[in-house]
Amino acid sequence: MRILFLNGPNLNLLGTREPGIYGRQTLSDIEARVRAEASVVGATVEFRQTNHEGELVTWIQQAMSGWDVVVLNAAAYTHSSIALRDAIAGSGVPVIEVHLSNVHSRETFRHHSMIAGVCRGVIAGFGPESYILALRAAVTLTDGQK
Repeated sequence: MRILFLNGPNLNLLGTREPGIYGRQTLSDIEARVRAEASVVGATVEFRQTNHEGELVTWIQQAMSGWDVVVLNAAAYTHSSIALRDAIAGSGVPVIEVHLSNVHSRETFRHHSMIAGVCRGVIAGFGPESYILALRAAVTLTDGQK
């Protein structure tokens, strides 16, 4: 199974950006944990990060050719991007929305996700463990498709 992890704006600053909310682990630290877990379950994973909405849209579209599941932390674009929503809906690839923080316990504008309605599920609020939970969910989805 092939799982593509896509990360949106400002996630390159993990470890230093608002550590009280996002913790001290970097995106590279999280990637290493996911890779270790992926090797145990026999999954191939790839991580990408961008601060550009259009690049996320392109990567979601490209996922149609060769990826079984996309795990997406769209960051701030979660709450504003109709373009991401349409890319997810049009790709036909199952997408799992993931967040480090519990967006529902934060500012009101973070309570609404533009993409949740076209994602298979949402995992939020477990810090870096959210990514491990998303990996496990992706494996379950893939196993269920066989």
